[in-house]
Amino acid sequence: MHIIGISCFYHDSSAAILKDDNILAAVQEERFSRIKHDSNFPLNSINFCLKSSNKSLNDIDYLIFYEKPLLKFTRLLETYISTAPKGFKSFKMSIPLWVKQKLFQKRLILDELKKIGHDGDFEKKILFAEHHQSHAASAFYPSPFEEAVILTMDATGEWTTTSVAYGKRNKMKILREIHFPHSIGLLYSAFTYHLGFKVNSGEYKVMGLAPYGKPVFKNTILDHLIDVKSDGSFRINMKYFNYCSGLTMTNKKFDELFEGRQPRKPEVEKIQVFHMNMAASIQEVIDMIVLRTVKHLSKEFSCENLCLAGGVALNCVTNGKLKKKNYFKNIWVQPASGDAGGSIGAAFLGYYHYKNNKRKNRSNDRMQSSYLGPSYSNHEIEKFLKLKKVNYRKLKQIELIKTTTRALIDQKAIGWMQGKLEFGPRALGNRSILADPRSEKMQNNLNLKIKFRESFRPFAPSILFEELNNWFDLDIESPYMLLVA
Repeated sequence: MHIIGISCFYHDSSAAILKDDNILAAVQEERFSRIKHDSNFPLNSINFCLKSSNKSLNDIDYLIFYEKPLLKFTRLLETYISTAPKGFKSFKMSIPLWVKQKLFQKRLILDELKKIGHDGDFEKKILFAEHHQSHAASAFYPSPFEEAVILTMDATGEWTTTSVAYGKRNKMKILREIHFPHSIGLLYSAFTYHLGFKVNSGEYKVMGLAPYGKPVFKNTILDHLIDVKSDGSFRINMKYFNYCSGLTMTNKKFDELFEGRQPRKPEVEKIQVFHMNMAASIQEVIDMIVLRTVKHLSKEFSCENLCLAGGVALNCVTNGKLKKKNYFKNIWVQPASGDAGGSIGAAFLGYYHYKNNKRKNRSNDRMQSSYLGPSYSNHEIEKFLKLKKVNYRKLKQIELIKTTTRALIDQKAIGWMQGKLEFGPRALGNRSILADPRSEKMQNNLNLKIKFRESFRPFAPSILFEELNNWFDLDIESPYMLLVA
């Protein structure tokens, strides 16, 4: 059985293909279009999945979309009605797009698939899953656990922003949810916006900025913006936010709460200590909420395993603190925890949940180190270099290692490419910039001279597991760059 899962039309479009319960390929559309966080229909990604699997659309048993458009549209309508006439400007911008395009997504998907070509009635093969159901499936089914508690947290799906599910063998059931507008993902995005970063793409910048500040606003956030219960459940005070009805994330009341400062304009205002303190404060609040939630779940369920997905699960600082607490013996985080990973979750839902296939026990996860994208042969690379008239030298393996080692010692930066492309937002060694981590200047140089980005942005250390305890306060493998020690 071959199943394709797709995620698109919001951000981080992607496609994944399964043969039975094995992931054959998965890739984000941005890797082909070169548009960061590309939200368009993942036509290139689907083409790659088919080509790499030696299949055509006619060979596909099901194509599953990662959320339910009608349910999402209902949420948008109810939100606009409940805030009317305040949200008319936002309503006027979004509803025509939904009525013309997004509401009739099955027809839109079929029209796009015609560009690839298929015989027969493909409409019967298209299924829809719920957003958080896809997240939960992406966390549980590829994990090495036969049984697990599953926690998903993000900005919002159709209605759900946080869900708790339980998975056992081939079945998975969502047990409870927190609904929009109450969302720690949107709370974090509100601070992302106020700090002058782009929502849905700049959240990791807030995480990277947080260590430079002090959490001086933590109590302000807890006293005014969010009510957090002992079990980690929460409610947002919407008086300070504008994301339900406006075109911004926060409002003037929010500004007044934080020294009367308006959202930072990155083109004119440099990052100051105030912004570092804001980042540190919201990071600590998110840490607290996640830790409380997981602590409560560990008492509620007699299970040693926890799976995480949703955009919040990409916060590796929180994950690192969570691991140190040992509320659960084993934790597994989907490496593509954001919306891109929804394509993998949707595909697994098709195989296990809808078709009721048995699940085999495995000691390792099924993500294949997240190396699931395109790869290129020496012949293909050489052909490209000649076409572009690029100077190059071809080295044998031992020469390559010696040359690279010498360059690293000489404080040079290496663009490193090998094997298959990583699936998800993290560079895991197959498409990476390599540099010597012992240099106190290297982080700054890489950020400003190579990547042309903010100087505070972090890089991940790569280390042999046998050397781990000599350098870091960590005792488990972290192959997906999802734990900060």
